Amino acid sequence: MSASPSVESAEPLAIFVVENHVDTLKYLRMYLEALGHSVRSARTMEDALQQLAADPPVDVLISDIGLPDGDGWELMRQAHLPASVYAIAMSGFGMGPDQSRSKAVGFRHHLLKPFTPDQLDGYLAEAQRERG
Repeated sequence: MSASPSVESAEPLAIFVVENHVDTLKYLRMYLEALGHSVRSARTMEDALQQLAADPPVDVLISDIGLPDGDGWELMRQAHLPASVYAIAMSGFGMGPDQSRSKAVGFRHHLLKPFTPDQLDGYLAEAQRERG
């Protein structure tokens, strides 16, 4: 995956990724770190909630919807993130109701797996512009 120049040249983001699939998490994390972002991660909803409550705030949350101990929608409801956090849902399911539910709980976008680096890069560039 090659990163778009606009994403590489902007200020790095603090990104938190919640993904239970080991390989998906590994490669997503590698990609984001190659762009210069700092990345923390969790593989379960409970671990994510604990880390998000204890650690410094994040700029971007990227969360899978399907988690072994809940879902990304419940994570968003329980995490009580500041409005400034740019939240992106990921899922293999992207029907209208899924996307609507993601928006209703505070996700800005709903990425349908598999997604392209360009899609993610566009969302990250938007998050960087909003962070200003």
